[in-house]
Amino acid sequence: MTSPAPRNLYITAMAPHSGKSIVALGLMETLSARTERVGFFRPIVAAEPSPDPQLELIRRRYSLSAAQAGYALTAPEAAAMIAAGEHERLEQTVFDAYKALEAHCDVVVCEGTDFSTGGPALDLDLNAELANQLGCPVLVIVRGATPAEIASTVRVARAALTRKGCTLFGVIVNRVAPDTLEDMRRHSVIYDRSEPMYVLAENPELADPSMAEVAAALKAEVVIASGDAMQRQVREVRVGAMSVEHFIEELVDGTLVIVASDRPDILVACLASTVSVAVPAVAGIILTGGWAVGTAVAELLRAAPFPVLRSPLRTYPTAAAVHDVASRIEADNGPKIATALAVFEAGVDPAELAERIALPRRARVTPMMFQYDLIERAKARRRHIVLPEGGDDRVLAAADMLLRREVVQLTILGQEDEVRARSSALGLKLDAPQVVDPLTSPLRHAYAAAYHALRRHRGVTEELAYDAVTDPNYFGTLMVHLGAADGMVSGAAHTTAETIRPAFEIIKAAPGTSVVSSVFFMCMADRVLVYGDCAVNPKPDADQLAAIAISSAATAESFGIQARVAMLSYSTGGSGSGADVDTVRAATRTVRALAPELKVDGPIQYDAAVDADVAALKLPGSEVAGKATVFIFPDLDTGNVAYKAVQRSAGAIAIGPVLQGLRKPVNDLSRGCAVVDIVNTVAITAIQAQAQPT
Repeated sequence: MTSPAPRNLYITAMAPHSGKSIVALGLMETLSARTERVGFFRPIVAAEPSPDPQLELIRRRYSLSAAQAGYALTAPEAAAMIAAGEHERLEQTVFDAYKALEAHCDVVVCEGTDFSTGGPALDLDLNAELANQLGCPVLVIVRGATPAEIASTVRVARAALTRKGCTLFGVIVNRVAPDTLEDMRRHSVIYDRSEPMYVLAENPELADPSMAEVAAALKAEVVIASGDAMQRQVREVRVGAMSVEHFIEELVDGTLVIVASDRPDILVACLASTVSVAVPAVAGIILTGGWAVGTAVAELLRAAPFPVLRSPLRTYPTAAAVHDVASRIEADNGPKIATALAVFEAGVDPAELAERIALPRRARVTPMMFQYDLIERAKARRRHIVLPEGGDDRVLAAADMLLRREVVQLTILGQEDEVRARSSALGLKLDAPQVVDPLTSPLRHAYAAAYHALRRHRGVTEELAYDAVTDPNYFGTLMVHLGAADGMVSGAAHTTAETIRPAFEIIKAAPGTSVVSSVFFMCMADRVLVYGDCAVNPKPDADQLAAIAISSAATAESFGIQARVAMLSYSTGGSGSGADVDTVRAATRTVRALAPELKVDGPIQYDAAVDADVAALKLPGSEVAGKATVFIFPDLDTGNVAYKAVQRSAGAIAIGPVLQGLRKPVNDLSRGCAVVDIVNTVAITAIQAQAQPT
């Protein structure tokens, strides 16, 4: 059977700097979540820098192979063909490259030229011709300051594209000033069209270059840079040529400081921004003049969270060069990607867009689809999540990304001045979340009283309760219990026991739940699997194992994964015996009795559960063998070892442990978690909270 013909879409703009890359990124995010084989094609790319930054961004973010993301020509090659009158050769070269890529894809996003082949008019004509040759409907991007100006630009674009015989998919009005955004959207309804008009807001942060871009443009030497420091965004530029007092008065958060290297007073003042909330945090330092920095100050700078560069130019030529640096969305700049996606999603309905492109129905849930669905579902009904670990940089970075995309509301626990100062020092924007210090919060007395009432039968006195609620995990759990938050995520800096013990004491199991257990969502290269229980129950008996299986299947289904449950053991079917195998066999019988609609098999070995060839030999005819999606391990030892082995050896993303069976959601993190793990776990917690009765 032949695969369905690929759908495609061609993005072009009416003028330079229209925000075409933001639209391309937003489209790829939307389409990657809805089909497995998405392609990205650029007919013409600039010769420098190489590789093309936009291609590199898309390839890396969406894990595309060379066969799924590519280009046909460089701008000099295209310009030479145009100058020689070889238009047919140019079009044929682009067509051939596109068709080679199209064969590997269900849908292809084409991003047009960057106005480097002869000016806006020539570029618009060229893009229209290429879109026609490739059979792509056109999504055109325009800019303008007023509704009247936009209307005129849209008329010109429609006329030009219609004249070329193009099919117009829609119009995006991009980079609209926030104070005119609503007015522009109101006026968009008067646009006479059969295709839609989308309106996207201007976000100044997307025009702010990163320190990495500044360093590349200036060919500056990187003297000091740790972690993600080179991705800090430059919002302002200041030359440190005045007294320290006046220099500090001039600082704002995100300032790039250009200073002669023989000004230790200015350098130390920059360091002060990392420890005091009263001093705005600098984005980085560029040293000029060529003098050596004193030993003592150099040692202090090595501990700074911001990068230090050395410019080959003098101070004022350096400042002028920095102002000319153009910003791009780089593949490793998570905050800027999150901001760009937030801009796109605020103006475009992803579901409506996907429906108009008529994507093929997805056959399975891939990791990209799964993680995208998490964010979209969490955003649909925003919930309030508490993060007790305000002293962890990863938690702050995750909070920044969640707030940029408006996924949830947040409360961060910690000393407010320290949290604000550290987030500023890291170059994060954390103005929105509430920051609460359990030690000084006016809620401490009420929370202590509530905890005492819950645990006095266990010998907890009022004094012990008053002390206990200063622990951020207890304070956060009480916030959830008392309705001040909808869920909690912790564990980046605490053990699993420290995270979940308060939940067991305070929130407790949901009615009808006999066992509180956990699952990990294991995001493999091409699918998402569910592992349970790898974190909570050390040695479950047959009834507990059955309960874990039923809960895990329900969790899988609630997140879009069709549940086929494998009850794992060292034996498959009736091939082995022993107490452990008998427990799994009994648990399987119980699952079938309690949930007859559930596809379950066991005991079964892991290879028979995942490999169709092995399944055909060991358990022929099984509805689960060879295609299991939910894996129930016989005990905690086995499950914990297995998930970590798969995570590290196969490069899988392990999201969890996600607790199931509590009255309200509290979820744990691995202490080795990455920022993306925290983002995903918060989204899962928010979705669990959405299912709670209001």
